[in-house]
Amino acid sequence: MTLASPVKKRFRRSHVLEDALHSITETLERALFAEEISLQPGQLQAVEARVKVLGVLALLLAVSLSRSLWVILVLYILAFLLALASAIPADFFIRRVWLALPFFTGLIVLPALFITPGPALLHLPLGLVITRTGVTTDLFLLLRVSTSLSLVMLLILTTPWNTVLSALSVLYIPDVFILILGMTYRYIYLLLHITNDMFLSRKSRVIGRLTSSEERHILASVSATLLSKSLNLSSEVYLAMQSRGFRGAIVTLKPFHMQHRDWLWLVFFLAVAGLSVYLGR
Repeated sequence: MTLASPVKKRFRRSHVLEDALHSITETLERALFAEEISLQPGQLQAVEARVKVLGVLALLLAVSLSRSLWVILVLYILAFLLALASAIPADFFIRRVWLALPFFTGLIVLPALFITPGPALLHLPLGLVITRTGVTTDLFLLLRVSTSLSLVMLLILTTPWNTVLSALSVLYIPDVFILILGMTYRYIYLLLHITNDMFLSRKSRVIGRLTSSEERHILASVSATLLSKSLNLSSEVYLAMQSRGFRGAIVTLKPFHMQHRDWLWLVFFLAVAGLSVYLGR
């Protein structure tokens, strides 16, 4: 018992490599699933990308300007119904939105219940008091964030990322920013693939069990190698773009074309946004 304990403690599994592989694989699967949804037949998939960008932007402004909880709730329900009509699974859509809320709004929502002045709604031990104004403020924040995230997710899940970037030209965003966003998304995806291959190849060459310090050393080594690869890749890509005639202008292979259905969707989005601002003023 005395001799076995140090050995067991030394070679206790820390699962650093397994956790890294699982996280990278899960990220890649989510990206692939989102791309597959954007290619499915659905209501919003058939709408022109520029219409969706303008429509979502108008609805986001309506959510921000509205002062009525019911109006914001109706906009959230509208986003959810559009997601169902666009072949987006309901559980996937709800999970992607509401699982992110605690990380972004939890630090703000909980203190606001107690520090916002107003009439008392509930008395808790230790002298804590939940105010009615604090609850209303938290509901506004949660609904605004969840509705805004739902609208943005609706745009991303029903439109390929490259098409979204091309449609941003309607907002007169400089080409250099659109180009940086496109290349960042593309090469984050590529670097995730490279990282996954590096972890998998290293794991396949390991015999026996590693200690926690040895796994951390492997993790640091892979990170340094990935940084070096990314720097070399950026130089090679820039030279390849220059050799193919790139001079800073973005050229799309699929030009946008507005149809009657797209104009009707644009009128619908603008009408809903305008009515929401009017009713929630």
